[in-house]
Amino acid sequence: MADLLDIAEVGEQTGLAPSALRFYEKRGLIAPTGRNGLRRTYHPDVLSRLALIICARGAGFTLTEIARFLRASPSDAELRARMADKARQLDDDITRLIRMRDSLRHAATCTHDPLVECPDFKSTFDPAADMV
Repeated sequence: MADLLDIAEVGEQTGLAPSALRFYEKRGLIAPTGRNGLRRTYHPDVLSRLALIICARGAGFTLTEIARFLRASPSDAELRARMADKARQLDDDITRLIRMRDSLRHAATCTHDPLVECPDFKSTFDPAADMV
């Protein structure tokens, strides 16, 4: 059997505070395996579940949505539709962030004065580009 992790180890490996881990327990997102003295212990699999939770939170999912996703079955059509909508939103966010990254890279080496008036820089924020 794999070695169990105590709450401090899980927090250290995930960057989450013990209070966040206890909160996730209350919400049913994770479950401890027991205790080692006063400290909660977890199976190492909790790390991959927490990585999924952290990623989903970063993508804008609520804890309620994440809890539902963790319990979902293939027959949950409503959740699948929500996931497809969220994927489209993420595509839009990725496009916007790539555009911002590229414009900042350009601005970091651009000699135009002022930088924000550079035609190349300005073109990355052209509203018509969003409609392509």
